[in-house]
Amino acid sequence: MTIQTGQSLPDVEIAVIDGDDEVRRQRTAELFAGRKAVLFAVPGAFTPTCSSKHLPGYVAHFEDFRARGIEVFCMAVNDAFVMKAWATAQQVPPGLKMLADGNASFTQALGLELDGSAYGMGLRARRFALYAEDGVVRQLHVEAPGEFRVSGAEAMLAALAGA
Repeated sequence: MTIQTGQSLPDVEIAVIDGDDEVRRQRTAELFAGRKAVLFAVPGAFTPTCSSKHLPGYVAHFEDFRARGIEVFCMAVNDAFVMKAWATAQQVPPGLKMLADGNASFTQALGLELDGSAYGMGLRARRFALYAEDGVVRQLHVEAPGEFRVSGAEAMLAALAGA
């Protein structure tokens, strides 16, 4: 079942890549505790929309989120090495944390998985963005298949301004 607003984010271990380029394993409950956070997910690193629109939008608006006291997390069902390389290629600023959900544990616990087998991609995350405070989901924006309308940085900033 898909996570809903008002629910706590599931607690699983995930790989975190931050500005120091080191990969560390951390529990999601600890990662999101006591923070205002936007978590956005993409079907795959280095894929067209993810690389040309989704992640670049959050890179461009990273300081806008920080000015609101919001931390930004990007997640994909990819391994930590791929996420690290993608962060470097996209010039992700220190502080924008990349989450490698290699086994789709967090994605499945959120109920936001996508079967990309028809494209040779296996199990992936649906394109979405959520806003959480202290690990509790306050807003959830899930894209319809093939669309990019509600989960981008500008859409999230507008949704947060309207909240």
